[in-house]
Amino acid sequence: MEWHNWSGSVSAQPRAIARPRNESELRAAILATPRVRVRGAGHSFMPLCETDGTLIDMSDYDAPIEIAADRASAWVPAGWSLARLTETLWKEGVSLINQGDVNPQSLAGATATGTHGTGKDLGSLSTQVIAFELMLADGSLVVCDAEHHPDLFQAQRLSLGLFGVATRIRINVLPAYYLEERVEARPLGEMAERWQELAAATRHFEFFVFPYADTVIFKSLHPIAGEGEMPRSTDIDERPFRVACELGRKANFLIPPLQRLMMRLSSKPSRRVGPAWQIFPGERTIRFEEMEYELPRADGIPTLFEAIGYIRRKKLPVAFPFEFRLVAGDDIWMSPFNRGVGSSISFHQYARMPWRALFAEIEPVLRGANGRPHWAKRHTLGPDQVHALYPKTGDFLKVRAEVDPAGKFVNADLARLFGIERK
Repeated sequence: MEWHNWSGSVSAQPRAIARPRNESELRAAILATPRVRVRGAGHSFMPLCETDGTLIDMSDYDAPIEIAADRASAWVPAGWSLARLTETLWKEGVSLINQGDVNPQSLAGATATGTHGTGKDLGSLSTQVIAFELMLADGSLVVCDAEHHPDLFQAQRLSLGLFGVATRIRINVLPAYYLEERVEARPLGEMAERWQELAAATRHFEFFVFPYADTVIFKSLHPIAGEGEMPRSTDIDERPFRVACELGRKANFLIPPLQRLMMRLSSKPSRRVGPAWQIFPGERTIRFEEMEYELPRADGIPTLFEAIGYIRRKKLPVAFPFEFRLVAGDDIWMSPFNRGVGSSISFHQYARMPWRALFAEIEPVLRGANGRPHWAKRHTLGPDQVHALYPKTGDFLKVRAEVDPAGKFVNADLARLFGIERK
């Protein structure tokens, strides 16, 4: 029995894969083995789901959706994919406040790793959670929020799956809304000068830039009235990019001219309007490996330019574009954004090309500008660095030891990352 993540870079051989449908089946799965991890869609590039014990899949767990009377929050199944959840919520007349640009991830997996979209005043999905229903290592089911088990709640807000198995999550929602998406090419120099102005003018701001091109793909989303049924479509046509990736893989010297050519071919602007749950995500079918660092907002653009300059000087074969986003600050113990408003820089490489040495070269550039890694993306932090970057690490690990003293939910990589001695 073998499990692989989405990119194919992480594999595991669990002793069993359990698909509990109810509380008693989940309890039996947790109590039957000394090692447990929970899998979502496998969109983590770190070995968060790796285990030689039982791997739990919560996608079939029977948990009802309950919309609050004021329709400002909802109890929802933790193991549902964002795709399934957001479509169901739309039928109930509500939408999530924000999403990222893909939606196969489970809600529990997304919140456990601090997954985010973009928006200068919008935090990660974890910031919108106001309560968890959680099954602990001893099989007990608890509800935690700011008033009940507050330390467990604070730790669970970005948990890396270390405290138990989330069965339901109470999350803030908005009345169902539509978004207008605009995608256009703009000069990189203009984006560097005007990014704050452009970010202030739209609810969601981001751009993509190839390291060997001087033009960016600027994407903005903003609430708007609906315009009828939305035809099936996506934000970016991946077909030319797929060809360029394969050509670049076979002949690295073609990467710079191919990137400049693709940007010339992407000069025509596009526009879509539709339900928020359909507009937020795009189709991402080309497999890649990813590293992402979160930086203080003022450091974002200078660090991006430093990374681009480094790649050009070294003539590194980077096939994918950088992705630049903005995220609000928060107060979550282990959140990369708990020191204030941030910029997010995602660095990718085509999965069919070598990436380990490349990431090792780029990580010091991103980390050196006060960067903190996204927990689910490639990074090389160790326990000393984690404690230095996150003052609340001690509180986080204290709660973990209290609710899971035997380390049932600790796998080998998390033990290494936090310096946890497994029993």
